[in-house]
Amino acid sequence: MSKILNLNDPGWGRGNQNQGGSEPPKRPERGDGPPDLDEVWRDFNNRLGSLFGRKPRRGGNNPFGGGNGGGSGGPGLQLPKGSPKLFGFGIVVAVLLWLASGFMIVPEGQVAVVTHFGKYTKTLPPGLQWRIPSPIQHHEVVNIAQLRTFEVGYRGSAANKVLPESLMLTTDENIVDLQFVVQYRLMPDGAPDYLFKTTQPDESVRQAAETAMREVVGKKPMDFVLYSGRTEVAVEVQNLAQSILDRYDTGIQISTVAIQNVQPPEQVLAAFDDAVKAGQDRERQINEGTAYANKVLPEAEGQAARMVQQAEGYRARVIGDAQGDTSRFTSVEVEFAKAPDITRERMYLSTMQQILASTSKVMIDSESSNNMLYLPLDKIVQQTASGGGAGSSNAREAAVAAGAAAAQSAAEIAGSGSSANNRYPSGNTSPRAPRESLSISPYSR
Repeated sequence: MSKILNLNDPGWGRGNQNQGGSEPPKRPERGDGPPDLDEVWRDFNNRLGSLFGRKPRRGGNNPFGGGNGGGSGGPGLQLPKGSPKLFGFGIVVAVLLWLASGFMIVPEGQVAVVTHFGKYTKTLPPGLQWRIPSPIQHHEVVNIAQLRTFEVGYRGSAANKVLPESLMLTTDENIVDLQFVVQYRLMPDGAPDYLFKTTQPDESVRQAAETAMREVVGKKPMDFVLYSGRTEVAVEVQNLAQSILDRYDTGIQISTVAIQNVQPPEQVLAAFDDAVKAGQDRERQINEGTAYANKVLPEAEGQAARMVQQAEGYRARVIGDAQGDTSRFTSVEVEFAKAPDITRERMYLSTMQQILASTSKVMIDSESSNNMLYLPLDKIVQQTASGGGAGSSNAREAAVAAGAAAAQSAAEIAGSGSSANNRYPSGNTSPRAPRESLSISPYSR
């Protein structure tokens, strides 16, 4: 086997055909060994010449007839002289194919950023576009409509916390565990800045958002961040992070900053919950007290206003009555000064009318020895009242008239038994002497 596969064997594995060993080794015949390298080269040249429309010539070592013999001293390979039109047509086709490679279709919501030898040239909108083919110009398609999202403080769900990102310090030196989400997209003209102005634009957004959140939370108290100030904190973080990105010309616009969860650290969460419950009870009691005050104070104010108005009305009434009495007394005094007797008589009659209007008995004074006449007016009034209230006023008037008639008749009877001189003893000639003896004040009621 070693003799057959030996490369130094001149017999190509056929053994030693020269039994004597005195003759030198001979090359094997063409049909008996591998092809000659000259023949392989000649066949290659013949095939290459046939492609250019020239038939090869066999003879010597030159396949195209350039040599004279079979030696190795002839000239080398010569290109065939083909048709110039065919060669030009091939060049035109190649140029057209190269130019056609510059066409491209930019999808909707994306733009193509074109560079000329690596330098930014222009931005192509969506649709069928063309640029100079490579290697002169290149393009890169950027999606400007895609809404990109990343989480800070957790990954995937709230249970997978990233504590180095979520733990933050507030202005009252408390620690909060805060997790939030940031959504952003590229500006309509921000694709070149997104590609060339920053090395890692997406990581820049993450760092800017985390920096802004730490700055804003560091300026707020813990209760504000936990309860009432979540929306305000998110808005401030969005504005601050956007200003940072604009300063670095990233071409990125932050759409939303949403706080997913904010709470104290887990080590103090139970104690903090108790404090929160106590604070809620305090707020509830404060609200109840405020509601009670809002209910009682208006009622008290209304009562006070009503009492003030009643006092004002009473004062006005008393002052009015006093002024009226004063005016009336002044007018009576003027009339009294003009006619004292008449004014005194009128005042006496008015006073007696007011006194006797509310009594049911009439007493008649007589100086004679006759029996005093008594009229049961009270009985008459009671009977009239029990009979019906509609005619009570008429019955009262009838009783008063009957009493007046009886008094008049009694006076006539008394006058018939005595003379005029005896009626007015002690020189009293005025008929008003008995009335004056009663000592009734005309101003008394």
